[in-house]
Amino acid sequence: MSQEITQKIRGVLAEHGRLAKDIATLTDDDDLYQAGMTSHASVNLMLALEGAFDIEFPDAMLRRSVFESVSAIRAAVEELTAGR
Repeated sequence: MSQEITQKIRGVLAEHGRLAKDIATLTDDDDLYQAGMTSHASVNLMLALEGAFDIEFPDAMLRRSVFESVSAIRAAVEELTAGR
């Protein structure tokens, strides 16, 4: 399940992250902001993730650290989809 989530996140990132680097060249722990994602792009990413996973990020999760890597995003998505 975790691998499926990771692939879905990477797909959303490729479409909405506006990264300067190809997402395929980044590890799950690479800093997405260092890879070129702006704060504006992170908002678009958050909205796209909400649609892709049918979730809503609570205000407490609207922090840079939640969106700084594929691993961090996956942890947040897993937390928000737990128990479904």
